[in-house]
Amino acid sequence: MNMKLKLTTLALGVTLAAGPAMAELVFPSLSYRTGPYAANGIPFADGYADYFTLLNERDGGIGGEPIRMIECETGYNTEKGVECYESTKGEGALVYQPLSTGITYQLIPKATADGIPVHSMGYGRTSAKDGSVFKNIFNYPANYWDGASVAVKHLLDVNSGSLEGKKIALVYHNSAYGKEPIRTLEELSKKHGFELSLLPVDHPGQEQKSQWLQIRREKPDNVIMYGWGVMNQVAIQEAANIRYPMDQFMGIWWSGSENDVRPAGEKANGYKALTFHNVGDDFPVFDDIQKYVVGTGKAAGAGDQIGTALYNRGLYAAMLAAEAAKTAQGIHNTKAITPAQMRDGMEALEITEAKMTDLGLPGFGPEFSVSCENHGGNGLVAVSQWDAAADSWSLITGYEQSDQDVLTPLIAEDASAFAAESGITPGC
Repeated sequence: MNMKLKLTTLALGVTLAAGPAMAELVFPSLSYRTGPYAANGIPFADGYADYFTLLNERDGGIGGEPIRMIECETGYNTEKGVECYESTKGEGALVYQPLSTGITYQLIPKATADGIPVHSMGYGRTSAKDGSVFKNIFNYPANYWDGASVAVKHLLDVNSGSLEGKKIALVYHNSAYGKEPIRTLEELSKKHGFELSLLPVDHPGQEQKSQWLQIRREKPDNVIMYGWGVMNQVAIQEAANIRYPMDQFMGIWWSGSENDVRPAGEKANGYKALTFHNVGDDFPVFDDIQKYVVGTGKAAGAGDQIGTALYNRGLYAAMLAAEAAKTAQGIHNTKAITPAQMRDGMEALEITEAKMTDLGLPGFGPEFSVSCENHGGNGLVAVSQWDAAADSWSLITGYEQSDQDVLTPLIAEDASAFAAESGITPGC
């Protein structure tokens, strides 16, 4: 079988002595350290791995149970992502974080049939928020539609509460991911009276001259971007080339990393990006990562990504997985949990400010809870802004609630259609 997968099993610093084998908590990481999206995939994968390493080195794992992370390279390729899933699921995998909407769509039926939960954190199929239909799929704490809604809410805030007659352009990756917010933005345009124009960008996104010439010609009041990888930095540079105001240009969280803005230098100053977690490295947990992970030579990377937007996101994803595992251990009164028990822990997960503070992450993300009916959290999203002189992001809003009056019926409609197509009887 010619499976060109780079499959690396990381023991994450745990040395098993001779004698009876210890049980392990297995967390696969479907990463992409190669290919056109590697610059964005690497810091996420590093953050994800380093947090699990920290738990092993400092705490002896989760609840005393050691962690084994299995990293499998996908190159952000859907077919390879499915191969990674098939080749690792038999290892005792507790939960998958596909880091790709395309891979997530393919894993929804597979993982559901196999009884393994999937956490598509801030990506994937938005209607998976409906746990009565998508029993093994979770997308907390926020989804693509939450992001689109809070983007519009922010634009309302900076336009004295009215977008009537305004023009908003969506520049989006021409894929399942990029198309996710279109329906939501169409409904919001009806509600708020703005004109929406759609500008798709084909993979990988290096050619955008025509889209930005159209923007220069039509002069939209605001541009929202759902991009990824090189597409983001090309878009920001093209915006600078036509002198589009950066404070009127806003990206979803996958269009808000340092890699996206630094190539444009000072011209990227003022660019905005949505986020569902905090920015920077001013959190106690990073002191522990320096002590137990970087300082001992066990970091997944060179340690130079710590505190960047995507490193923080990978760390946040690992923290949520670990807290769900702790919850599962408590529910079932066992340390060696199964994938089905992990699913129960994810469905009962509650993240509070007190819990984040105890973890060394005060104010790092919004408070939220998960239930059978709600696998997506509370839909709270903040806006960050790039300061080119300081070479850093900062939050310029608190975590704002998305427009549930618009989103709830859209999610119910899409989930119901999926249930009918798949022969699923919804229920909790």
